[in-house]
Amino acid sequence: MLELIWKGAVIGAGATFAMDLWAILLTVAFRQPKANWAPVGRWFYHLKSGTVFHQTIADAEPYRHELALGWMSHYAVGIAYGIMLVLMLGPAWLSAPTFLPAWIWGIVTVAAGWFLLQPGLGIGWAASKTANPNKVRALNLAAHTVFGLGLWLTALFIG
Repeated sequence: MLELIWKGAVIGAGATFAMDLWAILLTVAFRQPKANWAPVGRWFYHLKSGTVFHQTIADAEPYRHELALGWMSHYAVGIAYGIMLVLMLGPAWLSAPTFLPAWIWGIVTVAAGWFLLQPGLGIGWAASKTANPNKVRALNLAAHTVFGLGLWLTALFIG
């Protein structure tokens, strides 16, 4: 069991790193805004007081280390998703990783962003309060597809 958890953590970290490389590519090649994990850090910081949903996270009290907390949270969630995947699929998948379950899981995980994080930040269910919700949703699905690809590739790599 400990081996599954350890390997799941590595797989989740690798997949999160792949997602970050994707974000850098979008910034460099397509001039998409750089990923900013500070609002996510602020959101996680305010969870301790029981505040899950904000009208807008920008109006919430700032936290001095919110950018660092945002990055740590980003990786902690990715690692947790990797562990969950490995625990669900078990040693058989680890011995011969296939893409489809990793991709499906990557797509499933977008639900937490759409139905918890984004409303929590004050940008609505599935980014409905943003200027271009469909663009945000498409970018979210693409990023989580890359996350799924990263889960699979990392699992192959650590074999």
